Amino acid sequence: MKKKTIKWGIIGLGKIANKFASDLATVENTELVAVASRSQENANEFGQKFNVKKAYNSYETLAKDPEVDAIYIATPHSFHKEHSILCLQNKKAVLCEKPFAMNAQEVAEMIAVAKENDTLLMEALWTYFLPHFNVVLDIVKSEKYGKLKKLEADFGFHTPYNTDSRLFKKEVGGGSLLDIGIYPIFAALSTLGKPANIEAKATFFENGADSSCSMIFEYNAAKAHLKSTLLEETPTEAIFTFQDAVVKLHTRFHESSKISIITGNKEEVIDVKTVTIGYSFEAEHFSQLIREGKKQSDVMTFEFSENLIATLDEVRAIIGLEY
Repeated sequence: MKKKTIKWGIIGLGKIANKFASDLATVENTELVAVASRSQENANEFGQKFNVKKAYNSYETLAKDPEVDAIYIATPHSFHKEHSILCLQNKKAVLCEKPFAMNAQEVAEMIAVAKENDTLLMEALWTYFLPHFNVVLDIVKSEKYGKLKKLEADFGFHTPYNTDSRLFKKEVGGGSLLDIGIYPIFAALSTLGKPANIEAKATFFENGADSSCSMIFEYNAAKAHLKSTLLEETPTEAIFTFQDAVVKLHTRFHESSKISIITGNKEEVIDVKTVTIGYSFEAEHFSQLIREGKKQSDVMTFEFSENLIATLDEVRAIIGLEY
């Protein structure tokens, strides 16, 4: 029996939306039918690039389009709550780019609206669905190499400071923590759970956005050393130290990458190749949730998203970062 074709819309047509649209085209039984930007010119250009028949200059118009089943939200962080709620109130399933919103209060509001409207909502943290990361999750769960004792994860690159760029605009959630620090934190929460204690320190740009953030998550029998920075290129690796092995996700660990499993003097390298960039896995998962009438993901659950944003809030409180 043929699967139902899920018809998608995209709100916010920047760099990540281009990657998502490119991958969505590879997912069977899905179709990108509408896109929206505040600029008609941008919408038309994006629509032509991906052969989309409807290009709107209004997010509201897309949210009300009866043909659309699912909407991917790729606007700046500070608009995630507003745009998610707009779509949910129009009964559209929402896949909202990470971070889900600016703080735990906003996430709680989004989840409440999703429940009120009995409509699917999920945070788009694509790493959770990638094959290489699931290899690590299986190793953690099975305790194949004993318990996880230590995690070291970083994400850093250098881009010249430019207040015209979303990346550096504090008012839209720019800075290293929400943009890229979320990935090392995600690696810790998904493998070790919520920490018992957090230590954090940060450096800041002149406009108050954080330029780097170093964190230590303490657990009863484990530690996670995490870092994000916009000041320098870093290895951008995740190294999981178990009792009997070291498992390393090579650069850039949040994307599809090679895995090294080191036991004693032996190193096994697994190359988990994917044909797409990797957004196809979350798009396929989300489309299937719609077909099954689910209102919440069993992978990227509301509880996980709530824990993730609460942890980001806690780090921000420690380093004194307010939006």
